[in-house]
Amino acid sequence: MSPTVTGLIGVAALFLLIFSRMPVGFLMAAIGFVGFGYLVSFDASLNLIAKDVFSVFGSYNLTVIPLFVLMGQIAYHAGISSRLFDAAYKFIGHLPGGLAIATIGACAGFAAICGSTNATAATMAAATLPEMKRYNYKPGLATGVVAAGGSLGILIPPSVIFIVYGVMTEQSIGKLFVSGLLPGLLLTLLFTLTIVIWVHFKPDLAPRGPRATFKQRLASLSGLMETLILFALVMGGLFVGFFTPTEAGAIGAFGTLMLAVIRRNLSWNGFVTSLFETTRISCMILVIVAGATIFGHFLAITRIPFDIATWISGFELPSYAIMFLIILVYLLGGCFIDSLALIMLTVPIFYPVVIHLGYDPLWFGVVIVLVTQIGVITPPVGINVYVVSGVARDVPLHVIFKGVIPMLIALIVATLLLIPFPQIALFLPGLMK
Repeated sequence: MSPTVTGLIGVAALFLLIFSRMPVGFLMAAIGFVGFGYLVSFDASLNLIAKDVFSVFGSYNLTVIPLFVLMGQIAYHAGISSRLFDAAYKFIGHLPGGLAIATIGACAGFAAICGSTNATAATMAAATLPEMKRYNYKPGLATGVVAAGGSLGILIPPSVIFIVYGVMTEQSIGKLFVSGLLPGLLLTLLFTLTIVIWVHFKPDLAPRGPRATFKQRLASLSGLMETLILFALVMGGLFVGFFTPTEAGAIGAFGTLMLAVIRRNLSWNGFVTSLFETTRISCMILVIVAGATIFGHFLAITRIPFDIATWISGFELPSYAIMFLIILVYLLGGCFIDSLALIMLTVPIFYPVVIHLGYDPLWFGVVIVLVTQIGVITPPVGINVYVVSGVARDVPLHVIFKGVIPMLIALIVATLLLIPFPQIALFLPGLMK
């Protein structure tokens, strides 16, 4: 068989085996190993797998992943997430749909110290769903808002997806982080606007909560200050060039731990659980990265990425039309494949095309993160929906999927706005030193 046919068989086998629910990192590594061995030699394949696994697990750039994951875990177990929601609730909970809007605000705040969509969704579901249920919010709206708001965890920095994308494409992780700030704020506003319009036409979905006193609002600000301090420390230092992303992760994790100790909100069991979850999540991510690296080397010798780049570039179409086709692939792929695995699988294929078309790599990183956000709340995978379903066990799955539909519109609008207005993503990175 020719290298191209071998590569196509490998890609098809990967997509088929993904539905067997085998760990995608091991799948990519196994298919890459066998394919590379078939095309070159199995001695070379053994050498490849040893080198790639060692280079990924020993990569200095990837050490930022466990640091930011630890930051988010400590913040969760120290109760920072619940205090964030409480602060937002005290200020806007009395408005129509106020609890849902407060949930979006809390999701955005927690995303700024977490970096994971699943963790943000799970944390906010546990903190906010009981409150919305207590004030008679309809289950579809409540769960849909949490599932969609949780997706902000991979757009608002720090973001694991941006880290992996930066390592794969050799882009500045610091600039990628900063490029997600304005799109993250834009999406937060669009989510809020969606809730306001939704509740305006169906006011029975979200009854008003009680109005908090000025004293209660003032007292709740202490919970907001923790997140603002950590975000300013990490992103401010990155923006002005005081430290690298890895140093920012270390400072953020240490700062979160110090705040938890000072406030005496973190128990010993919470600290141990944070370490355990950080190890588990980090190992899962690194295995996916290692597997994708091996699979990427297999794809490289099949020349499929270069053939696809040449083929797409040869279309008699404007560059924006080709970009729409690429986005469509991510939209469809995100419905079936985990967001991190999808990016690891497709970036080696589409990145050369995007660069050839003259698009900015930072902008492309933000666009694919936005598009994969859609994937985390759409069936059949829709991982955030399943995470929320695991917390709200009394809400049928189809009700949650129905509840995310209006929020999907906001995500699509944000993605479409980024195409004619790339400066939404590129303005702040352009100011960095």
